[in-house]
Amino acid sequence: MIRLSDLALPLDHASEDLEAAVIARLGLAAGELQRLAIARRGNDARRKNAIKLIYTLDLQLADEATVLERFADDPHVRRTPDTSYKFVTRAPADYAGPRPVVIGAGPCGLLAGLILAQMGFKPIIVERGKAVRERTKDTWGLWRKSVLDPESNVQYGEGGAGTFSDGKLYSRIKDSRHLGRKVLTEFVKAGAPEDILTEAHPHIGTFRLVTMVMSMRETIEKLGGEYRFSTRVDDFELETGEDGVQKICGLHLSTGEFLPASHVILAVGHSARDTFEVLYKAGVHVEAKPFAIGVRIEHPQGWIDTARYGPNAGNKILGAAAYALSHKCSNGRTVYSFCMCPGGRVVAATSEEGRVVTNGMSQYSRAEFNANSGLVVDISPERDFPGDVLAGVALQRRLEELAFKAGGSNYKAPGQKLGDFLEGKPSSEFGVVTPSYQPGVHLTDLAECLPDFVIEAIREALPVFGRQVPGYDHPDVVLTGVETRTSSPVRITRGRDFNSLNTRGLYPAGEGAGYAGGILSAAVDGIRVAEALALDLVGAAETATS
Repeated sequence: MIRLSDLALPLDHASEDLEAAVIARLGLAAGELQRLAIARRGNDARRKNAIKLIYTLDLQLADEATVLERFADDPHVRRTPDTSYKFVTRAPADYAGPRPVVIGAGPCGLLAGLILAQMGFKPIIVERGKAVRERTKDTWGLWRKSVLDPESNVQYGEGGAGTFSDGKLYSRIKDSRHLGRKVLTEFVKAGAPEDILTEAHPHIGTFRLVTMVMSMRETIEKLGGEYRFSTRVDDFELETGEDGVQKICGLHLSTGEFLPASHVILAVGHSARDTFEVLYKAGVHVEAKPFAIGVRIEHPQGWIDTARYGPNAGNKILGAAAYALSHKCSNGRTVYSFCMCPGGRVVAATSEEGRVVTNGMSQYSRAEFNANSGLVVDISPERDFPGDVLAGVALQRRLEELAFKAGGSNYKAPGQKLGDFLEGKPSSEFGVVTPSYQPGVHLTDLAECLPDFVIEAIREALPVFGRQVPGYDHPDVVLTGVETRTSSPVRITRGRDFNSLNTRGLYPAGEGAGYAGGILSAAVDGIRVAEALALDLVGAAETATS
C-alpha cells in the first residue's frame, strides 16, 4: 500500500471529496484507486475562517510501483510503513526461571505486564493502591467528602495517575518501532474508541479508562499474570555478588511477606515519594531532576473554542479546543501550559494528608463547561533545590502544605481571580467564571503558597498569553493552587540495558523513574523495559541449559 500524507481539505467537505482529492493529487485514472483508509486526521486552524482538515491516508492502487516511481522525490508519497508489533523474544515452552515482578499498575506497569504476559513470562504485578473500581470510590471520597485515603487516590491505584486525567494519547517521543501503535491497538482491544488510531491528538477520558484498565487486567491474568493490590513495597533486598555488582534479590512487602525477585520493573509513578527515599537509602543510584510548579487556570470552554476556531467554534469534528502556550520571562524562567484539559474539571490530586495538589481531567466527550490547564514555571536542582537528591520532594511537600493551610486546612484549594492575582491582592468573590475543583475553592492570595519567582513569572506571562488567546487573561478567570506533580522530582538512573545504573535486575521505568511524561510515553517505556528484561531472562535460561 501507499501512504499519502499532508492532504488538506476544507472542514465542511463531503465524504466523497476525499477520494476525489486523492485521485487529483496523484493523477490517477478511473479505477486505479482500489481502497482508501484514514491513517491519521488533524486540523489546521491557523486561519479561523478557513480551517482545514489534514489527512494521512493509506491507499491500495492498481499499479503502486508506477506511482511511487513518479513521486520518488515527494516526501508525502511513500510506501505504508509496517506498524505491527513484533515480539523481541518469547519464553521457552519449558521455561522454569524466575517470574518478573512489576511494581506499579499505571500505564507503564500495565503495558510492561501485558507484554511480559504475552511473551509467556507470567508477571507478578504489585500495586500499593486498590483495583480501579474501588480506587475510584476512594477518589470520590476526597472530592465529595474531603476524606483522603493515602493509599488509594488520584496518584495510587490500578491505572495510575493517568486514569484521572484527560487521557491524552500523544507524545513527542522518538518511536521508530511504532511502539505507540502497539499501545493504542491494545487500548482499542480493551474497549477504547477506535478513533484513537486515527486522530492526530487522541484521548480517552476517565470513564473509558476505568473499563479499559479492567479489561487489560483480565487479559494479563488469563495469560498467567498475577495482581497483588493494596500491597506496598516497603524495602528492597539487595546483595553484592562475587563479581562485586549489586543486584536485587527480593522485595519486602507491606503485607509482611518477602517476595523473592531477581528481575523487577520499577514503575511506581511520579508521586511515590516514600519509595524514592527507600531506594536512595538502599544505595540505588538516584539523582535530582528538573520539574515545574504553578497553578491550574480555568476558563469557560466556549471562550477557548471561540478564540481558537472563531466562527467554527462548536463544530463537532473539531470538538473542544485546546491550546499550548509558552513564554520565556525576563527573570530567566519559562512559563508554559501543562496537561491542558478541554471541557473538563480541576481535581484534588493529593496523596498525602495535610497537603493540597491540583490536577486536571476530562471525560471522552470533553463536554463539561470549563477548560483548564496547568500554568507552571520551570525549576531545576542547581538553581532551586541544590545539595540534596530528595530536595525536590521536600519543596513539593512544603508548597502543598502551604496550599492546604491557605485553602482552609480542609482540602479546599486556595484560589484567586486573575485580575486580583495581577494586582497582588486577595480575592473575595467569584466573577463570571465558576471553578470546578471539589471539595471547593477558598478565595485568598496565591502568593501565600508559591515562591516569589513563580508569582513574578506567571504575572508577566498572563498578558502575553492573553494576546495569543483572546480572553485568556480576563480578570474573572480563576487560578487554583498548587500544581506540583508535573513530573517526577528525581531520576532513578539506568544504563543502556535498562538496568539501574548500579543495581542489576532493577529496571527503572516510566514517569516515576524520570523517563516518561504522559500516558503514551510511559506505556511505550514500559514496553521497552519489559523487552530488555525478557531478553535477559531468556539469555539466562539458555545459559543455564547449555
